[in-house]
Amino acid sequence: MSRAFTKEQDDVPSGLVERPVSHHRNLVTQNGLKLIEAELSRLQTELGQATASGDKAAIAHVSRDLRYWTARRENAELTLADKDGDVIRFGMQVTVENEDGRQQSWMIVGEDEADPSKCTISHISPLAVALFGKGNGDLVTVNGRELEIISFKAIK
Repeated sequence: MSRAFTKEQDDVPSGLVERPVSHHRNLVTQNGLKLIEAELSRLQTELGQATASGDKAAIAHVSRDLRYWTARRENAELTLADKDGDVIRFGMQVTVENEDGRQQSWMIVGEDEADPSKCTISHISPLAVALFGKGNGDLVTVNGRELEIISFKAIK
């Protein structure tokens, strides 16, 4: 078949699917909002470079990611924790103690900002959901483990 009869879309990588956007509220901390905006800026630069070089595969990938991050920015809800709050909410750092006496601290953040290796968890995670509305000394059970809330404070 002559190249003239192929669609331009044939140059786009097959199997490239849209990134799913979460159906949960997109609560973000100030840092989370900055991360989204930085990602948008980086992707806009990459799109310009891919367009200049005519790399259709890169244009398709970057455009897809730009659609995702644009949607996340459009529905982002900047949420600041109440510094004087008496119960755990979004945007707080919480320290818990497990049954063995080991303590661990977690920051409750937005989905895109969460990284358990950095002790940040999403507000929709089972641990965060169990902690919401609780206070110092309360017990929560997550994945069969009992945790005692030792302290909590708003993230700066």
